[in-house]
Amino acid sequence: MSDRNVRNLEHLRRTASTARVLNLLNVAEEHGHTEEWAEKPMFQTAGLNRSLIIKHRLRRNELDLFPGRRQIATKVVIPIDSTDLKSGGRYVFVDQFGFERALHESFGLSHDHPDLRTLRLMDRLPSLDPFLLREQLRRGGVDAGACYFALSEADLDRMLSFVKQEIEPLVTLSLGGDVTASSSIERMAAKILSNAPGDGMEVLGQTLRLQPEQYQEGVFCWKGFLYYKWSLTAMTADVATVADAVAQVKPTGPSDPAAREYIERGRHVLRSHILKTCVEVSRTLKVYDEAYEGLTREGNPLAFRDFLLEAPAMFSRLGDQLGAVQHIVSFWNFRFGPKSPPVGVDELIDIFMDFETGLMGRESSAVDPRDIAA
Repeated sequence: MSDRNVRNLEHLRRTASTARVLNLLNVAEEHGHTEEWAEKPMFQTAGLNRSLIIKHRLRRNELDLFPGRRQIATKVVIPIDSTDLKSGGRYVFVDQFGFERALHESFGLSHDHPDLRTLRLMDRLPSLDPFLLREQLRRGGVDAGACYFALSEADLDRMLSFVKQEIEPLVTLSLGGDVTASSSIERMAAKILSNAPGDGMEVLGQTLRLQPEQYQEGVFCWKGFLYYKWSLTAMTADVATVADAVAQVKPTGPSDPAAREYIERGRHVLRSHILKTCVEVSRTLKVYDEAYEGLTREGNPLAFRDFLLEAPAMFSRLGDQLGAVQHIVSFWNFRFGPKSPPVGVDELIDIFMDFETGLMGRESSAVDPRDIAA
């Protein structure tokens, strides 16, 4: 495990987005007294189950830590002092050179330990959003408790006004012109976004005609669609700007014909794929909108309830698509900011290949023109 300190963990804890950081230290502090946390841990190793898992943009000096080319890595941070995050932490990247040895030396884990497999399942994801993460771990045989799949406090704050606007038709339907509608919208939004979904079970359960055992799953799925819809809405302007910038970017330095051809093709293909992916996400979210309109316009809670309980099947595709686009927007703004140095041919090819792989899916890979030239 690296002996470099990770700084600003306290700031990261307070401000990080759900898609970027999985804060298991917070989960332990809030739920460590519960049976669910103890009986259905995300990691069997105590230190890992109190770590911070971060989707990290690799710096140029970190690229050689891995056997292949990549722009994003999964960083596992172990706080030096869990009561004082300002003291920093120690970290390792999943599947960097010496990854298994580092975890063996730190925690005594063997190469086939289940926790290594869990970390690799996370590493295959474009983001750590809890809806995508839960489905990925379920497919991999990891049955972690519901307490591990919460939105960050920072995202809850950012989402609140959006969610209030979204649920206004439902509250209006329930209360008509009642003067208490405004406060009811506020309360229901808080209940939906709460990381303790049992609060107010009677109100939401009755609204959605959910049995008590269905309640937590139903509200979790509702929150998932609200999260994805909010995420797409929040980055729409940036997506268009970045897509146009991708189509116009020009690298510095000499290049061979194969590299020039790949970059020329990549500019237009990537722009098209970015916009097409956003259209596909919007189309999937429209299925949710139509089911919700059936509830608010036709007063049909049973159809909306059934939709929510069947919804997790959509999370994997939605999460993958939105995660890939979020990565492109975030990395582009990071690498091509006002004070960033010019991008060279090889680096731009690496960036384009990374973007293509994300948009095509985790199973696919782009063809490297440098391999053709070789």
